[in-house]
Amino acid sequence: MRTVVGDMNMKAFYAQILQLDPILWRAVFSLLVVGAALVFQKVFGKLVVHTLMRFARKTSNRYDDGLLAALEKPLRWFLVGLGLYLAVLIFYEPQPRWFGQALHTFIIIVVAHALFQVTPLFLHLGGHLRVQFDRIVAPFLTRVIRFFIVALAVMMVAQEWGFQVSSFLAGLGLGGLALALAAKDSLANLFAGFVIITERPFSIGDWIKTPSVEGTVEDITFRSTKVRTFAQALVTVPNSLLAGEPITNWARMGKRQVSFHLGLSYRTPRKKLEQCVKEIRALLHEHPETHNETILVNFDQFGASSLDIFVYYFTTTTVWSEYLQVKEEINLKIMEILERHGVEIAFPSQSVYFETPLQMKLPDPEESSSTPSPDVSSASVDPSEAESTEERRTPLRG
Repeated sequence: MRTVVGDMNMKAFYAQILQLDPILWRAVFSLLVVGAALVFQKVFGKLVVHTLMRFARKTSNRYDDGLLAALEKPLRWFLVGLGLYLAVLIFYEPQPRWFGQALHTFIIIVVAHALFQVTPLFLHLGGHLRVQFDRIVAPFLTRVIRFFIVALAVMMVAQEWGFQVSSFLAGLGLGGLALALAAKDSLANLFAGFVIITERPFSIGDWIKTPSVEGTVEDITFRSTKVRTFAQALVTVPNSLLAGEPITNWARMGKRQVSFHLGLSYRTPRKKLEQCVKEIRALLHEHPETHNETILVNFDQFGASSLDIFVYYFTTTTVWSEYLQVKEEINLKIMEILERHGVEIAFPSQSVYFETPLQMKLPDPEESSSTPSPDVSSASVDPSEAESTEERRTPLRG
């Protein structure tokens, strides 16, 4: 009996459910579809993409890793959009007029997002196609291509919603002169950036020196170039200013110069001087970190206070720390050569000679004994006057 009553209640419940408004049913199914799409995109991201990433890491090609990482978010958004599309199809009967426009807009945005993400990957892929991009060219081209992708997507979306893009572009021609006059500095920086890109006077990571800044190049944009100084300050230089200045690129040195004069004392005998020059020259030729093509060690000139040996050579390394280490090793070995021969390094000095010898007049002992000495205890003498008097009494020594 209870079973029959229970069956009758369940049938009544199902009958009440079936009698609900069809719009409510469509709304419930639409929400279920949207929820399923959200859950599926989470599962897709955690399981499918991560599984594919594990397989991609095992391959020797690193571009498949970058492609999966770049397309993960666009694919997730596509799955969410697909769920919304099915939900609208279920809920609306027939579909509204704006539905097709919204669908096309969503597809344009997803495709533009995917192209926006994979643009750097295409530039790196140029290495396999024997198209080499400089470290400063690749980021600049990435920004240019991404700008055109965004601009094209905006125009397509605007045209999809009925805006007259052609008339807008025609209006840009009329206002182009006014825009150019108002933004002449920005345009000058933009064209200067293209000049820097095409001529490539430096690359990202290079150590450059200009009249306005010295440091390491970190980035170049449409307007400016960012240089990190050795004091760790970030200097932003407009491209128009940088392109019009002489640029010294220290990072592109093939070798690094060392040049100085070694002053020896005038007491150094000629034979010892010759021997020191020969041994210093041999030292530089035998050192593994010097460039043997250009090594100059010669007795150069008679200086004001020294015999000057000119030392000129290049180090094979251009790294600042290694360059200083090589200089230190060579300088210490030069000191060792001088110490072995007993040769002294001169220092700036001057000698003063008198044509006539200085004559000092000493006091007569008889006059000094007959002259009464003053009572020092009773006299009050200013200490400063006493010091000056003592200085005047000090005899000169010639």
